[in-house]
Amino acid sequence: MFEKSKAIFELKKIQSALAKETIETEAGNGAVKVRINGEQKIQKISLDEELLREVELSKVEKWIESAVTQAITRSQQLAAEKMKAVAGGLGLPGL
Repeated sequence: MFEKSKAIFELKKIQSALAKETIETEAGNGAVKVRINGEQKIQKISLDEELLREVELSKVEKWIESAVTQAITRSQQLAAEKMKAVAGGLGLPGL
């Protein structure tokens, strides 16, 4: 019982730490930049006006999608790494 309480406490600590993590990705050779935190909340999307000046809107949309997808994937990987050690104490499969 003590081990499960300790593991739950550790998970809450990890969740708090993830909120403070920042992940930055880019697409289109830097034309689109996305910054999210470890909780997968978008903090900022930046578009470089110079690099986008003559680019079709559909291409920009794909770059935004790509940068957001990359950021979410990296955030999920970060969370998985941080939780791996604690998951065993909870007896949760797949974590």
